[in-house]
Order: sequence, then structure tokens, then C-alpha cells
Amino acid sequence: MSALENVMVGRHMHERCGLATTLLRFPRLARAERACREEAAELMRYVGLQAYLSAASTAMPYGALKRLEIARALATQPRLILLDEPAAGLNPTEALELDALIGRLTERGITVVLVEHNMRLVMGVSDHILVLDYGRKLAEGPAAAVRNDPKVIEAYLGSTAASGGPVSTAPQRASLQ
Repeated sequence: MSALENVMVGRHMHERCGLATTLLRFPRLARAERACREEAAELMRYVGLQAYLSAASTAMPYGALKRLEIARALATQPRLILLDEPAAGLNPTEALELDALIGRLTERGITVVLVEHNMRLVMGVSDHILVLDYGRKLAEGPAAAVRNDPKVIEAYLGSTAASGGPVSTAPQRASLQ
């Protein structure tokens, strides 16, 4: 299946062609299919995948596949979109591109619920943040307040950092900056 066809799958739920139209291939079906293809291509351009319009989805790089998933979700015309770990496995450049894309989604009036461990991304795109640590709510509020919350700092950087001491060089779960 091509990348474009993947996005079209999400768009088909809005088509109004019935069984008879589909089976008998009435001209209305061809018009609907053409409109679906054009809208899917526009969504691919919107998420930065214009170079992959005719590519097989199986041949796309990982970062492009993440954006393809977002394009397919957008094809359903959502008011809210849940992104679960969208930055996982992305390199820093791809994460910045994702940051910009999430910003464009919110400008479009789409509410984005983000489940993410990349704190730089979370702090950069979020209006409201809810921080969990092992399923327990630690903090909630605007990015600036959450970033400076001692419980959040301790959970993500360690107790030494929360008390203002030197931060360990051991691997950390996340960075808040």
C-alpha cells in the first residue's frame, strides 16, 4: 500500500458513496475517489511528506512513518488527536519538525493530547501539563510552573538536583530543559 493510500484510508470514512454506487462504479464514485486522493495528498504535504506521495509505506524511513500516522489521523477530521510517544525513536532534527507540526495542529484548532517522555518537546508545545510518575500525579499546570516544581525535578533528575546540589552524570529518565 502506498503512503498516499494509507492516508486515503482515513479519509474514506467521510465518503457518502453507498454500496450500489461502489459496485456499479457510477461517476460519482470516481469524483469522490479523486477528491479523496487530492485531500490525502494535501495532508501529506501539510505534514511534510510531499516527497513520499507515491512511495510504498514499507520503504519509508521511521521518522516519515510517524508523520504518515499523523496525516492518516488528520484525514478523519478530528477535533482532538492523541499522540502517544510521537518523538520516540526520532533524531533531534525530526523531533524539532514534530514540535513545529504539533504547533500547526493547534493553530488549526485541533486539541493535541500528548503522552511523551521527551521533556523538551513537552515543555515547548504544551499549554497545560500533567506529570505522572509511576502512575501517580506529581504536578499539573503551565509549563513554567511544572518545570520548576521540586517533585518533578526530583522524579526526573534526582533528589540532589531538587535540593540544588550537583546533578549525577548517571543516565537520567528525562531532561526538563
